[in-house]
Amino acid sequence: MPDLLAARTKLPAGGGEFKLPRLTLGVFLNDQPTHRLAIGQDRTRDRPLVASQGWILPPGATGICEYDAPLDVMMVEVDSRVLDEVGMTDAENIAPVVGDIDPLTLQLAMAAETFTRGGTLYRETMHRALALQLSNTLQPVRHGAVQIEDVRLRRVAEYIHDNLAEDLTLATMADLAAMSGFHFSRSFKSATGHSPLQYVIAARIDMAKVLLKTTKLTVAEICYRTGYNDVSRFGQHFKRATGVTPAQFKLA
Repeated sequence: MPDLLAARTKLPAGGGEFKLPRLTLGVFLNDQPTHRLAIGQDRTRDRPLVASQGWILPPGATGICEYDAPLDVMMVEVDSRVLDEVGMTDAENIAPVVGDIDPLTLQLAMAAETFTRGGTLYRETMHRALALQLSNTLQPVRHGAVQIEDVRLRRVAEYIHDNLAEDLTLATMADLAAMSGFHFSRSFKSATGHSPLQYVIAARIDMAKVLLKTTKLTVAEICYRTGYNDVSRFGQHFKRATGVTPAQFKLA
């Protein structure tokens, strides 16, 4: 199977269920003001998109995509072999992107059809350039944040992921949710399956894994960037979650 498949496709109004075997980008080439989308569930939500917006979904993603006008779309599928080569070994865990796509990824995706017109070296180089850009820009899934129905709790989950390097306190999170500390803790665990502390630790470890694989930062630098002020404690949490030390994970 090719490392990358790219094709501009024109589809009639409608849409339906999808299941994606590979990491897939869909770049809309015309406006879709009544676009509706469901990822991993069967209840769609309105997600209007305009030309040059779209979505990036992980391998194995399922859901429903519906639109009321004919759709002109560039579809790009990236094989896991190429992602593995650039260190993106857990592509199935990326958080879906819906809406704006970063400019360089968009540029490479729109040119992907032309990659086959050059020689083998050019084609393979461009395939890996796109894969590397995806590896550098996509974030790990936010432990079900997108599935949290209560907008107050979803706001807290997003706040956590946007502020992993900060001192995240239960009081701050409860205030953001406009709940008492006890009510917030109970509601958050019911919605996510994790206590607020467990959720924060898991999010920090996920971010640390990305930084270890995609940057040249030292373990100590990553420790501080993910909200830890003690390298030893960071190492303990990381090994408990992954079975290996941060240094071993970086070299694997």
